[in-house]
Amino acid sequence: MAHAAPAPDARTGGARTSGEGEGEGDRLRTGPTPDVFDARAHRMLRIVVPVLLALVYGYWAAANRRSGGPITGWNLLFGFLTALVFAVVLIALLTVAPRLPRELHAAAWTVFIGCSFGFLYSQTGDSIYRSVGNSIAVGVVTFIVFFYRFYTREDAAGHRVH
Repeated sequence: MAHAAPAPDARTGGARTSGEGEGEGDRLRTGPTPDVFDARAHRMLRIVVPVLLALVYGYWAAANRRSGGPITGWNLLFGFLTALVFAVVLIALLTVAPRLPRELHAAAWTVFIGCSFGFLYSQTGDSIYRSVGNSIAVGVVTFIVFFYRFYTREDAAGHRVH
């Protein structure tokens, strides 16, 4: 039985393990994901992405607070101050958290996401007990997901494992 020689895949540049056909033997052999942005773009995105997320968060908090009512100057001020605080805390977290051990790294993200969710929920005017309960539930799920992610991608010393 004749087999086709491995040929480069046009989409990824990797070599195919078999010729025609689909299935187990048709997987691509590829290396690590290529880095398409230069260092300058990465530095810019470390600031731009948190600022954009903060603007969305601030708008969301202001919209929750006004409950569909008219947009006022105080509502705008509240939204921008919320966005500012969110951006500062997120940038600080992105800077400090990777240096923490995986347990504290996951806990830091848990506190940030739980508090962020709880604050947004509290702006709806619902009960504070419901806000706290929901943010704790979101925090527990966040901790489980992030701890698993960091546990499977870092060694005990906190070095990234590929």
